[in-house]
Amino acid sequence: QVQLVESGGGLVQAGGSLRLSCAASGRTFSTWYMGWFRQAPGKEREFVAAISWNSAYKYYADSVKGRFTISRDNAGNTAYLQMTTLKPEDTAVYYCAAAGSLTYGGMYRLEQYDYWGQGTQVTVSS
Repeated sequence: QVQLVESGGGLVQAGGSLRLSCAASGRTFSTWYMGWFRQAPGKEREFVAAISWNSAYKYYADSVKGRFTISRDNAGNTAYLQMTTLKPEDTAVYYCAAAGSLTYGGMYRLEQYDYWGQGTQVTVSS
């Protein structure tokens, strides 16, 4: 079993920055693909970013490319999402997720992830 706990959310003005953390416990963190998703009120949960087990591969949604950076610290069992130049449309609950294995292109799809955190609220004011 993998347990994921997000932190670092909050209220920030447009143009500001936040860094989200996802602390993992349980099975070997370093073998899991890690992803970040978000869900705004009234909308479906959507892919934000993902990172391979060894950080060799990183993937981003077009809406955050160039502004968000995903990273991980396998020694510390933690994944991060550095968010800069935040916009009001980035307001959402952000979730981290872990996947033991992925099909081709699966890193973008919610159903491919085995474990989820409880989410952390990010609110960007204009």
